[in-house]
Amino acid sequence: MQTSIGLADSQTLALQGAILIYRGPRAFATWHSVVSDEERGLSLSEAQPLTLDFVRAISQGLASHPPIEVLPENVLVRTADVLVWWTAAAQRTMFFRATDESVAPLNGQRFSHAPLVWKVSAHELWVRALRKNARPTTDTPLFVAPYWNVNGEDGLTCQGSMRSPEEASVASISQWERAFFQSEFTHATGIRPLTNHPGGFAGLWASLADSRKAFPTHRLVPAKQTLREFVEEP
Repeated sequence: MQTSIGLADSQTLALQGAILIYRGPRAFATWHSVVSDEERGLSLSEAQPLTLDFVRAISQGLASHPPIEVLPENVLVRTADVLVWWTAAAQRTMFFRATDESVAPLNGQRFSHAPLVWKVSAHELWVRALRKNARPTTDTPLFVAPYWNVNGEDGLTCQGSMRSPEEASVASISQWERAFFQSEFTHATGIRPLTNHPGGFAGLWASLADSRKAFPTHRLVPAKQTLREFVEEP
């Protein structure tokens, strides 16, 4: 008799054994192989002590390894769980849903944008802004990304109408950026102000609509967070 689990990629895993953890004044764990019997079905064998080599082999088998990739200069962090990169100041088109009359005339126009830092993990997207148009370092202070759909508190993006990529690889970076800017900016999230512009959010983007003026980075609001803190924040 064989027990197996079918995965989405059509692989099949056969049950091999179980690790039992005991707790008392101290904790320890034992390994039990699976024994198959036609009459009794599956059962666990007697306990065997765990060795360091065995634990290392199990941990390697469970680990998720990113593919080998050549990292471009704009990538800041790449692990099995997190991808972080930055983009220089640029001109981009933005789309607004006409839920607010103040932004309706801005829909589909081009604007200058501040340099940005992006983070993708577990299919979630976070965005922060930079004041200097240069590759950030560990202690570089970050600023609130001045966009609707982005929470000023932590930079988490409400993906809404975004057609987000299925993966978080270096090859998908441009897809994440396109998905972000080709979606509709619909509403403010969180309580932290997105900009200190006297005209607020609409005033900031109206001042940049269809012009070549550089983004006024002095209108960015401090996120009270460094690049390291942004990367390490769960």
